[in-house]
Amino acid sequence: MTRTDVTATTQIDASVEVVFEYLDDPRNQPEFTPSLTRSEPVEELSNGGKRVAYTYSMAGIDLTGEITATTYEPESAIHWEMDGDITGEIQWNFEADEGTTVFSYTARYDIPVPVLDSVVKPFAERYNERELNTALENLRTRIEADSIN
Repeated sequence: MTRTDVTATTQIDASVEVVFEYLDDPRNQPEFTPSLTRSEPVEELSNGGKRVAYTYSMAGIDLTGEITATTYEPESAIHWEMDGDITGEIQWNFEADEGTTVFSYTARYDIPVPVLDSVVKPFAERYNERELNTALENLRTRIEADSIN
């Protein structure tokens, strides 16, 4: 297993309410996450969060599983536990800043392909950093464009 840790932050020209509402719908995830091909709600949880089935394609390999919102604080944070082909956690944090939103995304997870341990780890880390930065740029662009209309 290869442990991957990536973190990125972006400022979105939209209120924290708008950003949180958009991200709170799992069906929106593939719109801004380049390699996420499926994100379907499975159930709503007692904490207000969701359990979601996903398919993530990495280097031509489809990885499937579920994420569960273990922390759900509206307009503040959603923390996810990942199970399936990828295990780990994702943390989303939202901070209001004078009518805009500072959104932070941290992912810590294990990539299950043994060959990644020695041969492809540097590629996987760069790939995941690029994916996360692209996802946040896509998110910012999409929400800001929707806020203008």
